[in-house]
Amino acid sequence: MGKEIREIEELGYDDFFDSSRVELGLEDFGVARVIAQQKGSYRVKNVNGEYRARITGKQRFAARSKEDYPVVGDWVAVSLIDEENVLVRGILPRKTILKRKSGDKDRIGEKTETQIIATNIDTAFIVEAVDRDYSLNRLERYLTIARDGGVKPAVILNKIDLISKEELNQRVMEIKNRLGEIPVILTSTKTGQGLDELESHIEKGKTYCFLGSSGVGKSTLINKLLGEEIIKTGDIGSHSGRGKHVTTSREMYFLARGGMVIDNPGVREVGMTDATLGIDNLFDEITTLAKNCKFIDCTHTHEPDCAVLASLGAGFLDENKYSNYMNLKKEAEHYEASKIEKREKVRQFGKFINKAKKELRKAGHKDF
Repeated sequence: MGKEIREIEELGYDDFFDSSRVELGLEDFGVARVIAQQKGSYRVKNVNGEYRARITGKQRFAARSKEDYPVVGDWVAVSLIDEENVLVRGILPRKTILKRKSGDKDRIGEKTETQIIATNIDTAFIVEAVDRDYSLNRLERYLTIARDGGVKPAVILNKIDLISKEELNQRVMEIKNRLGEIPVILTSTKTGQGLDELESHIEKGKTYCFLGSSGVGKSTLINKLLGEEIIKTGDIGSHSGRGKHVTTSREMYFLARGGMVIDNPGVREVGMTDATLGIDNLFDEITTLAKNCKFIDCTHTHEPDCAVLASLGAGFLDENKYSNYMNLKKEAEHYEASKIEKREKVRQFGKFINKAKKELRKAGHKDF
């Protein structure tokens, strides 16, 4: 965490963020990158060092959702309070974003809140353990949110020492057949196999986020890249067979050879947001087939002359891929419908408040 930064570009700053700062009228303030967050507090870093950061009361009041708050990876305009503290004056536009549907309730009690995992990420390393966590469907979910946010994905199959070479080759083949030519890195933190290849994928000034369930080895892999045990790790639960949630907050770490990596708490479910673009991009085979359907609004479930169903019936389209595509589309559509309904509730509530204020003013209440 304490790596000295001599040039702001080492943190990933470029012309995109610099021009955005000017456009927002924030050029009189310094810039820093959010490297950690926990329960509303932040830590930021720039060429002058690391600082504790807080946002203004005005920003809190104006925030309409969690997406309006800083997150790890963000670039923020800051002003100095003292040697250890800064005030966040604004968040610069995000170049890329990783987000998922959260189960948290928002201000009006709706469970449609979007959780931002991290921003301004160059590559998302999607980690799966070959012994217990391996799932093509889950890989597709992570790939969807990565591509929807403009983030380049790569797959890490970890703990390869636990299965035979034949089994490993089979799983790599399955990934290539199902997901196409996506980079697949094979690693074992126990034997050290594949760690050099993983390190070769990391470039100076670029940012990488590790995604995956608890217990798949994300934090251990980052410790290996760092060359020391900085992040606390835990073993798989002996009774449940599930990973323990050791990482509880998102944090950015700096590698000696350059490059930044973000450790991310493991999640058991990867809920879809409005990730239609990412779904269409990942399942481009189905998207291309759909152009030949008889009806423009074909749902690919029962309609006559559906090119997708025809390909499925002929055995050209993988059944599991089709099933996961349909599930992800339904989730994304449900999220979008819930978001529209939520906006309408907020609009109706605003109308109610305005009407109440008018009636109170008519009744002689000057404060309204």
